[in-house]
Amino acid sequence: MEESLFLPVRYLKGVGPKRASAFEKIGVNTVEDLLYYFPKRYEDRRDPIFISGLKTDKAYTVKAEVLSFAQRRSFQRRGFQVTEITVRDSTGKLCCVWFNQPYLKEYFKAGTNLILHGKPEEYAGRLQMNSPEFEIVSDEDEPLNIGRLVPVYSCPNGMTQRYLRRIIKKAQDGYLSKIDDFLPFDIRSRENLFNRAKSLINIHFPASQQDQEEAYRRLSFEEFFIFELPLALRKLRRREKAGIAHNVERELADNFIEKLPFELTRGQQKVIAEIRADMAKPAAMQRLLQGDVGSGKTVVAVAACLTAVQGGYQAAFMVPTEVLARQHYEKIRSQLSGAGCQGGEIKIGLLTGSAKDKERKKIIKEIEAGRTQIVIGTHALLEESVKFKKLGLIVIDEQHKFGVGQRSLLPEKGSNPDVLIMTATPIPRTLAITLYGDLDVSVINELPPGRIPVKTVHFSKEGKRRAYELARNQILAGSQAYIVYPVIEESYALDIEGAKKMYEELRSGEFRDFRLALIHGRMKQAEQDEIMRDFKKGELDLLVSTTVLEVGIDVPNATCMIVEDAERFGLSQLHQLRGRVGRSSKESFCLLISNASSARSRARFEAMIKYNDGFCIAEEDLKIRGPGEFFGQRQSGLSELRIADPLRQMRLLKRAREAALKLVIKDPGLQQRANRPLKEQLLRRFPAYEKLIMTG
Repeated sequence: MEESLFLPVRYLKGVGPKRASAFEKIGVNTVEDLLYYFPKRYEDRRDPIFISGLKTDKAYTVKAEVLSFAQRRSFQRRGFQVTEITVRDSTGKLCCVWFNQPYLKEYFKAGTNLILHGKPEEYAGRLQMNSPEFEIVSDEDEPLNIGRLVPVYSCPNGMTQRYLRRIIKKAQDGYLSKIDDFLPFDIRSRENLFNRAKSLINIHFPASQQDQEEAYRRLSFEEFFIFELPLALRKLRRREKAGIAHNVERELADNFIEKLPFELTRGQQKVIAEIRADMAKPAAMQRLLQGDVGSGKTVVAVAACLTAVQGGYQAAFMVPTEVLARQHYEKIRSQLSGAGCQGGEIKIGLLTGSAKDKERKKIIKEIEAGRTQIVIGTHALLEESVKFKKLGLIVIDEQHKFGVGQRSLLPEKGSNPDVLIMTATPIPRTLAITLYGDLDVSVINELPPGRIPVKTVHFSKEGKRRAYELARNQILAGSQAYIVYPVIEESYALDIEGAKKMYEELRSGEFRDFRLALIHGRMKQAEQDEIMRDFKKGELDLLVSTTVLEVGIDVPNATCMIVEDAERFGLSQLHQLRGRVGRSSKESFCLLISNASSARSRARFEAMIKYNDGFCIAEEDLKIRGPGEFFGQRQSGLSELRIADPLRQMRLLKRAREAALKLVIKDPGLQQRANRPLKEQLLRRFPAYEKLIMTG
């Protein structure tokens, strides 16, 4: 019966190949996809407001008749066409305006009845709605569009709201009677949840506000539960599989910490103790380490590596970029040398994609023989030719830069080694514990002593000379600066300046008296490395760059960063970039240049100015972007959260996690009859977990 849900959407009456192609572009391929294509909001059309009751405080829905229609050229903006209509109801008139949509003349005939939704504004002494959403209605209109809570969707190209509602209702009428509910009955009963069919009816066409809320709760729980179930299964399997009980009492790691030229923060000390306690156990460690930019996660990771090495094991340290890998290699080698390790007890190696064949073969041979005890590398570590003699610990830095599949490959090169995953893109601790249900979570929530919060300022493009002047003053005072652009080449389509073009302009203009260099990801690795070495040694004053700087670059003397076209960057990305300055006791600045006025851009800039704390930034980022964008499509399962919101539904997420844990403890292989529909659903959504489930 469930198979009918997999019918291609093109075979639904009223769809056909052309519309099926438009549906495919938004991820709707089957009847089930269509049923799970949820509204973005609802309009209460049970009792539309009269025009006389409109205010400028919020968006309203009105039902009115077109009185007049006109199209003209814009007086303010050359080349813009303005469509303007006047509508009326029994209480008054309202003006509505659209820009550069000449095709609207086909819709707005005098006497046409419309449903309009938008925010009224005062303009030239009258009320006006700018670009309101609209629908044509008649007094005999079908009940999907008036007289109820009406769903509003993000429409594929060429489709109207009315058409989409009609085709979704047709899918409901034809297929919901055949739908199974894969959530076990005891869970639905315990959580007081709607069944699946009732939820899908009321999420699209709710009988009441309460029914819509209950449908939303059920479908959110369903998504959370399906997301948490593989995590619970994976955690259960790891507990059952024997790991490595490391010798944590020997002196190598302690000597390293004692000989550091600085004191560890309380947060670092606490996390090192948590990691050692894990590594001493015979079960494999699976720990997520969250810490803000510059909080000292790398030192913690080195201490963990030495804990593995002192017991005769190897450690692999994987990072997303070659620039970061080389920086970690040089920094860690220097720290180990200062602790009397490098060249003596410990040998550290570097493996990246750009290594020459002869050098590469030599490094791989040293790793396989066990002579290299700590290996720092990029994705090159995942290659089949790289074999370890005795891999005991894996450290993955900036874990969000790797896909879930990539992260799972490295542990297969050892016998259930310990894994430490690090991220400088923190999320609230309770949310992290729940979303990363198969990991234990550690947090470093303080910066090393002496660090001064970076001052962040927003400039318009017209005022960017003041930002340049501030950067010049910092350089003249002996510091260094960055200017970051979102693209390499100039983009006319997006109206943003490219790093190459601006580099030429800056070195012959505003910063002609200083030593400049350009760095970007398309350069050869050797060229990037040489430029970064020169910048670190103080042989360059200003580095013009793209986002290659986003992760891990550590130059304490850099105190000023200018981010051009800042609206092109996400909030977490801006925070990561800002983390490249403020890495010493000097006052530092992050200067955001943008003319963007959208609500989302304003919210980002306000958050950057208000907060220096990465956890606060992360919460704001979640609010602005939503979970799907925040976590990214690489995060398996999170791209499945089409309706659930982990930030706003934390209690429901926790309940779903608890239910998933109880279920896998009771039935690890989902073999019981009541759980078979759930098993089928899970394997269909996450085929990679077949082996995990089948071994239960």
